Amino acid sequence: MGQNAIEIRGLRKTYAASKGAPDKEALKGVDLDIPQGSVFGLLGPNGAGKSTLINILAGLVVKTAGQVTIWGFDQDVNPRQSRASIGVMPQELNLDPFFTPRGALEVQAGLYGVPKSQRHSDEILRLVGLEDKAEAYARTLSGGMRRRLLLAKALVHTPHVLVLDEPTAGVDIELRQMLWENVRRLNREGMTVILTTHYLEEAEEMCDEIAIINQGDLVARDSTVNLLSRLDGKCMVIQPDETPKTLPKAPGVEVETRPDGSLALSYQSRETSAEQVLEAVRGAGIRIRDVKTEQADLQDVFLELTRSR
Repeated sequence: MGQNAIEIRGLRKTYAASKGAPDKEALKGVDLDIPQGSVFGLLGPNGAGKSTLINILAGLVVKTAGQVTIWGFDQDVNPRQSRASIGVMPQELNLDPFFTPRGALEVQAGLYGVPKSQRHSDEILRLVGLEDKAEAYARTLSGGMRRRLLLAKALVHTPHVLVLDEPTAGVDIELRQMLWENVRRLNREGMTVILTTHYLEEAEEMCDEIAIINQGDLVARDSTVNLLSRLDGKCMVIQPDETPKTLPKAPGVEVETRPDGSLALSYQSRETSAEQVLEAVRGAGIRIRDVKTEQADLQDVFLELTRSR
C-alpha cells in the first residue's frame, strides 16, 4: 500500500426517510486521505456526518456509494481484513455490565479471531490503568473507568488505525491527560489515530492534520498549522499607563476598550503592520505599560468555515 492509512473516494450515504419526507443525505461524495502515522482530526458540528463516516469505516453502516480502503484493504473486496485493521473507541458507553474488564477483553479478542497465545489483555489493562480492576464487574466501574475499558477493547486486536469518537466528552482532567498520554505513546509506536472532538483546543494541540465536515461535505482538509494561518486577523492588546483621553485611529484598525481598561486593537496583518498599529497608539498620546498579541485559534477557523453553509 501507499503512505495513506485510509483512502476514501466518492463516499455517499443516504438514509431513507419516513413516508412523505425527503431522504437524508448524510455524506455527499467525500474524498479523503488519512496519512499513516498521523494524529488526524475529524471535526464538524452536530449532524455534519462525522459519526456516519466513522460507522462506515467500522463496518457498522453500509455506504450508499463510493470506495473505502483501510490499510490497503478495499472494504468491499476484503471486508474482514479491512475491519481487522481498525479499532474504534465509541462515544457511547456500550459495555456488558456482567463482564469483568479482563473477561470483556478476552471476548473481544475472540470475536476478532486473536489466538489465546497472542492476546495481551493484562498488558492492555495496564496501559489504560485498569490492572487493579481486572476482575471487577463492569457495572461497578466509574464512568471514567468505563471509558478506559472502551479504549482497551479497541486495542485487543492490535489495529493499525485507532478511531477515538469524542473520547474525552464529560471526563475529568486526570482521565483526559491519561488518555492523551496513551494516545501519544501509541502514535509514537506507529499507530494512526483519528480523533473526533468538540474540544477544539484539544484538536489544535493533538492533531497533525484536520478535516472539517459540514452538512455532509468536506469543507476543509489541511495541516493544523495551515488551517490556523487561513485567518489573517490579529489583535494587539495594549495596557495603557492611564485611561486614555482619545482612542487610537488608523485605517483598518478597530479599537475596543476591555473591562480591565486595556485596549484591543484588531487588524488584518496583510493590510496593516504591527508598526502602524503602534504608531496609532503613540499618535493618540498613549504611554504603553504592557503589550501582547492574540491570534486566531482553531475555533475561529471552524466557525469561519461552517457558519456560512
